Amino acid sequence: MSAPSASEPRAAAAARACVEARWFGRGVIALILANAVLMGLETWPEITRGSEALFRGLHVAFQAAFVLEIGLRVVAHLPRPGSFFRDGWNVFDFTVVALSLLPAAGPLATLARVARVLRIARLVSALPDLRLIIDTMLRSIPSMGHVLLMQGLLIYVYGVLGWHLFGEADPERWGTLVSACGSLFQILTLEGWVEMAEAVRGSTAGVWIFFGSYIVIAVFVLINLFIAVVLNNLEKTRRESEDEARSAAVGSDLGARLAAAEQALADLRTALERRGAG
Repeated sequence: MSAPSASEPRAAAAARACVEARWFGRGVIALILANAVLMGLETWPEITRGSEALFRGLHVAFQAAFVLEIGLRVVAHLPRPGSFFRDGWNVFDFTVVALSLLPAAGPLATLARVARVLRIARLVSALPDLRLIIDTMLRSIPSMGHVLLMQGLLIYVYGVLGWHLFGEADPERWGTLVSACGSLFQILTLEGWVEMAEAVRGSTAGVWIFFGSYIVIAVFVLINLFIAVVLNNLEKTRRESEDEARSAAVGSDLGARLAAAEQALADLRTALERRGAG
């Protein structure tokens, strides 16, 4: 936990000590899980019947707790509250809590309900490991562009080839380029390809070569390329997260030393003033 500086407001120091405490994070996770259980119970009419007022009161209590949590986290960034919004996860949490304050009736009722459901998704931002997974997925999207291009090119080439080979034998699946590409996309899931091969087995001698080569290249090779890209970005994201945590720890230690030095100078100045007055 970083030491408060001399110019830091007391409210910010107290809020930061609260937010950085271990019990605070665990309490937020417990709050999100309890809210998820409540929203799940609402889907059972046998449970909610006759208890509408109780459920409304619990929703208000949960909402008040979430607002208090966000308020403490913003106050902890004083005297520069804007720094709270530099983190994308903080923006996500703040937006979800703010939107869930909308009235549950009227033209914005649907948006308010969606926001209240998204409060469950805040469990992702509350758990570092889940944040790491989401960051990895987002980071992997640009890297997958070439893999997706290769996948699309492979489907197109095999679609044209399948139309020439099986268009007359099985026009429903291979009669047009669109239906052929759709059939190849279904094969990516490894569902139904045996039935497709059986339907056109007598049309040409290269049926099993066609399906076997496509499955090996498209499913096993390219899908493993997707996995390799994700794992590579996962390692990079984890390394960067560890570097940021290490830098934050160094900065926290430096801040504590500076605060101690400022306090020592202030004590020395006070002692010198008292000696001069005496």
